[in-house]
Amino acid sequence: MTAKGSDLEPLFEALGHRFAAPHHLTEALTHPSAGQRRGGPRRSYERLEFLGDRVLGLAMAELLWSRFPAETEGELSRRHASLVRREALVEVARAIGLGRFIIVGTGEAAARDNGSVLADACEAVIAALYLDGGLAAAQAFVRRYWEAMLAADVEPPRDAKTALQQWALGRGRGLPVYETVSAEGPAHQRIFTVTARIEGSEAASASGSSKRAAETAAAATLLSRLTGGEPQERPS
Repeated sequence: MTAKGSDLEPLFEALGHRFAAPHHLTEALTHPSAGQRRGGPRRSYERLEFLGDRVLGLAMAELLWSRFPAETEGELSRRHASLVRREALVEVARAIGLGRFIIVGTGEAAARDNGSVLADACEAVIAALYLDGGLAAAQAFVRRYWEAMLAADVEPPRDAKTALQQWALGRGRGLPVYETVSAEGPAHQRIFTVTARIEGSEAASASGSSKRAAETAAAATLLSRLTGGEPQERPS
């Protein structure tokens, strides 16, 4: 199954790039449910997602390095972690209407609006831009669609996992430990449950559409409990 060039015209406009090798974009838009070819390998967005994650990381690092010359490595790292997270990718995917272009298997139409699928496909599209137009094409896309998020954070963000780590180390309790308790649901709608624990305290658990999201939520819950942000939950 392939995407027709004429059908992708609105996406070309949104990406700001016309592909010399459209098969890169087709692969980036192919959900695993539609990626199995008889007698051949899977050609879904999964491999491109791997590459796109690294390309986004590099493009964002260069952008932050140039834009915030007075900030320390730690401050830049916090900004970077916030801007390449899954939630940011989903926001960009929705902004360009990516979901309606994703090629899915029979009965999988709902996957087009799933946050994890949108984030993965967005990373794959960044990889496709890189392969077809070089780093400049990927950087142009990142600058265009991450600009609003860059402008919104006047101060470097302090994510929950970093805050919990700093709180624990500052009190001599060592590094937080995260454990994946369960992963349920189909591949494109997986829900992860994770516990966060530090020495001398009960673990806190939370769920999310990715391990990263679940860990962040568990860290926020535990930190809030430890700092008195909310009463400690009692076991039922």
